[in-house]
Amino acid sequence: MEVILLERVEKLGQMGQVVNVRPGFARNYLLPQRKAMRATKANLAVFDKQKAHLEAVNLERRKDAEQVATKMDNVTVVVIRQAAETGVLYGSVTTRDVSDALTAAGYKTDRKQVQIDTPIKTLGLFKLRVVLHPEVSITVTVNVARSAEEAELQAQRGGMITAADLRDDDEEETYVEETATEEEEG
Repeated sequence: MEVILLERVEKLGQMGQVVNVRPGFARNYLLPQRKAMRATKANLAVFDKQKAHLEAVNLERRKDAEQVATKMDNVTVVVIRQAAETGVLYGSVTTRDVSDALTAAGYKTDRKQVQIDTPIKTLGLFKLRVVLHPEVSITVTVNVARSAEEAELQAQRGGMITAADLRDDDEEETYVEETATEEEEG
């Protein structure tokens, strides 16, 4: 099925291009989302009349997205989840979770803008792509941890903290406290 793209669609084409796509993709995604319209003679004529207006609207949205992208540069959000001792989550982190964390941090995003390539099912730091506009995307770091303290440790160390790492830190603190007490007594 041939369609005229009304905006840039990643891995498909630019605004105004006539592309051939599978009928299901056109019917279920491109046409309902108003990202394209059927490529008929009448629609081509309508698109030529509206082309200047569509390009102006697209340029305005892109400028807004670029402004938001400069504000969101190098953003890190924390998602708190329950996990096993091995660091495997009881469930997974979804686009909605990341979107809610970004919104809580003061950045308005939709879950459809967040792209997760591989499911997040472990604790740690993950780089995710947020598409603010078809031509503007940024990278956000998501810190998945069991608690806020653990998230802070992960951010400092740059990776997942295991239960053994937490025990080592506690043992060092206990040792320091014990030696300090012995020195005071002796």
